[in-house]
Amino acid sequence: MSNIKYKIRKGDEVIVLTGKDKGKSGEITKMLPNEGRAIVQGINLVKRHQRQTQTTEGGIITKEAPIHVSNLALKDPKTGKATKVGFKVEKDGTKTRISKASGEAI
Repeated sequence: MSNIKYKIRKGDEVIVLTGKDKGKSGEITKMLPNEGRAIVQGINLVKRHQRQTQTTEGGIITKEAPIHVSNLALKDPKTGKATKVGFKVEKDGTKTRISKASGEAI
């Protein structure tokens, strides 16, 4: 995948649609647009063995792994449920994202 524009962005509150964390929600901390993935706070946690270095402690650490964007949906600001993202062009020419379910601006 080359650099594709996604309707969800860093800082958005999202809900996981499929997988082991289905139904959970969290905030996007990092987007990986070239891979089509996002890192969501508290979602898709994996354990990794880390070797001790001069700066870091060794042992088993838990961190968030990237999750595919197709498995995420934006959380509606009004109802708190999953929603699709639409766009609305204002009179001054600015484009704002809106929730398809409630019509609220995101």
